[in-house]
Amino acid sequence: MPITSSAIKAMRQAAKRKERRQPVKTTMKTMIRKITLAAKEGNTAEAQKLLPQAYKAIDMAAKRHIIHWKNAARKKAGMAKLASTKK
Repeated sequence: MPITSSAIKAMRQAAKRKERRQPVKTTMKTMIRKITLAAKEGNTAEAQKLLPQAYKAIDMAAKRHIIHWKNAARKKAGMAKLASTKK
């Protein structure tokens, strides 16, 4: 546990930031998971349909600095590749 008052305040701030960021990160991961499952099942039409929602979730996470913008670009490219492949 923090001892100094500044460390106590920093802990409070970190907890609030985490609480604020969590829904964005969860939404992003959920959308990525949905596309991945659809692509693995061979349902590329469903994956293509979910792609804009996934892009929006990834872009929101990058905009709020939850993930790095290059990480966002990498995730989007991977999702596009998954959605376009046909099994």
